[in-house]
Amino acid sequence: MKKILQINLKFKVTRPELEKAFLEVAQPIADVKGLLWKVWIMNEAEKSAGGIYLFEDDASVNTYLKGEIVAGIMKHPALSDIEAKVFDILFEHTKITRGPVE
Repeated sequence: MKKILQINLKFKVTRPELEKAFLEVAQPIADVKGLLWKVWIMNEAEKSAGGIYLFEDDASVNTYLKGEIVAGIMKHPALSDIEAKVFDILFEHTKITRGPVE
């Protein structure tokens, strides 16, 4: 069953600095086995950012969470208040509202 991962964090650098850092990890994240897509999110006024991910299954999302990319995020000095949550998808409801999870 597909899984949604939501990661939220606070950042202590400028938006351009964060966007540059995100670009450096975008391809490695894109290459993660089992990742179907990621939407990058940012609220500059609140110095908050993160991502919404769609993974193929539990194993894929758990492997990502235990991997090097997330470990790097967790110990990065410019990031704080990092929160990762995994969700099941309500497919019938999401289909009605055209969510891209099929």
